[in-house]
Amino acid sequence: MVHSDTMKKLTEIDYQIISELIKNSRISDRKLAKTVGVSQPTVTRKRAGFEKEGLLDYTAIPDFEKLGFEIIVFCFYSWTPEANKELIKNREEILKKLSTFLSRHPNIIFTSNGLGFGMERMMISLHKSYADYVKLTNDVQEEWGMYLDKSSSFIVSLRNDVVGRQLTFKHLGTLL
Repeated sequence: MVHSDTMKKLTEIDYQIISELIKNSRISDRKLAKTVGVSQPTVTRKRAGFEKEGLLDYTAIPDFEKLGFEIIVFCFYSWTPEANKELIKNREEILKKLSTFLSRHPNIIFTSNGLGFGMERMMISLHKSYADYVKLTNDVQEEWGMYLDKSSSFIVSLRNDVVGRQLTFKHLGTLL
């Protein structure tokens, strides 16, 4: 991921282009240019630059329930004080171990450091069943249990009949 300090400052047009691409990444450069009010070559050049800088990456966000996923889980973790020391001392080794772990668990869609609920790490994962979630929890405990002080999970049924907003980033486009 490219950090903002390595990128040039975004213009109002840049934000408008990015906003429209968040709403519809399949929009043609010609239609995008008309919507934003710039030339098509400008949009093509800016889009290519955003992609090269790592500002834009494209993916589809499917209806997870229709794909057979039953739950999405938000897990929160805190490390033991000893684990924090080891993480600092053996950072590269721990990151390699994490990368290997994540490659075996493609249903983990996001994980990062953070702060909240007395925790400093979080993970979001998708599961086709509760048993699948339990298997991941056991794998986390087996490989990372020595580092964990406490953990907590929030499980969301994708078959819930009360969903205020589906998981998509289209709404973010209006924020920009």
